[in-house]
Amino acid sequence: MKLIALLTGLLLFNSCTVSSTKKNELNSEAWAFPYFKKVDSINPILKPTKSQSFTDPITQQKVFWEERNVLNPAAVVKNDTVFMLYRAQDQWGTSRIGLAYSTDGLHFEKKENPIFYPDKDNQKDLEWNFRKQEGVPYSLDCKSCYFDGVEDPRIVQSKEGEYIMTYTAYDGKTARMSIASSKDLIHWKKHGLILKGEKYKNHWSKSAAIVTQREGNHQIAKKINGKYWLYFGDTNLFMASSDNLIEWTPLEDAEKGTLISVLHPRRGYFDSRLVEPGPYALYDENKGILLMYNASNAANYNDVELPKFTYAAGQALFNPQFPYKLEKRTQSYFIYPDKDYEKVGEVNEVCFVEGLVFFKNKWFLYYGTADSKIAVAVFDPKAKN
Repeated sequence: MKLIALLTGLLLFNSCTVSSTKKNELNSEAWAFPYFKKVDSINPILKPTKSQSFTDPITQQKVFWEERNVLNPAAVVKNDTVFMLYRAQDQWGTSRIGLAYSTDGLHFEKKENPIFYPDKDNQKDLEWNFRKQEGVPYSLDCKSCYFDGVEDPRIVQSKEGEYIMTYTAYDGKTARMSIASSKDLIHWKKHGLILKGEKYKNHWSKSAAIVTQREGNHQIAKKINGKYWLYFGDTNLFMASSDNLIEWTPLEDAEKGTLISVLHPRRGYFDSRLVEPGPYALYDENKGILLMYNASNAANYNDVELPKFTYAAGQALFNPQFPYKLEKRTQSYFIYPDKDYEKVGEVNEVCFVEGLVFFKNKWFLYYGTADSKIAVAVFDPKAKN
């Protein structure tokens, strides 16, 4: 059986393609991941299904909570197993977070019920669509009018081993970065907004990626100059710092009182429309802080080789002592939509990277495809390419 498993694994990795990577350009960047190979033989590895149902605690009705889409996963290694926390949408677009697990990083089993969702708690007003709260009836004429819920998780561990998850709470009007913690990945405590206070309570904010340092297979939140740090945003990238991973303070311009942008779109490039964090950021005291970021191609003055609004991913390097200081960024993307399931879906032309683990001496990158399914790509540091 071990021999069969080994041969199966070799077949899977040999079937990977590299067409989605501009390897020559990236290989010249010693600080960046040179490539990730999509595992074409099994992708997409997670798909929506009507077989998963649970009773919604707010409506008390049975819902097929992942029948519309599964997308944008986080991942973490625990006890030689990869656990994937993924966003799932029901038919009306309410997002909940499901949990799947794998012993090889490629083939996943799903838990039947979501492990994180809108509930009758003190975060309901931020996670439940305002139209539902006002009693506005559903309409088939509006495809996204009832979108809401908890979206796009990213997960790290504290020094004490606690799991810290950032996510987006969405009420149908405003996306707000939020944070939660867990000791077992199943039971979660919601801590509320990352950007607290009157100034930011209605501020659109998404995609919080905490700076981490790898310890074996684990990504541990890293203190720099006595603070934890995170990158966020879905236009420009901004930052916040924290003493305890729960209470965060945004970095502001002392003169203007506005958020400080540390990474911005570039005209003529794949990231000409917007930039948005991918997985957690990776700290290396010698190289710097590596951040994979998602990017969208503008309608014009863009990367002419990509369709407009294409989501592809790049990499940026920040100073290890001053996390807000950009040192370098790749000139091209390292993954982009070139498969049918990446090009057509709820939102066309999307590869959205969000989950990353070091597992079995390889890096596994999990990403959403066309906002509809989930796929995996692998980087083997020991492989010759």
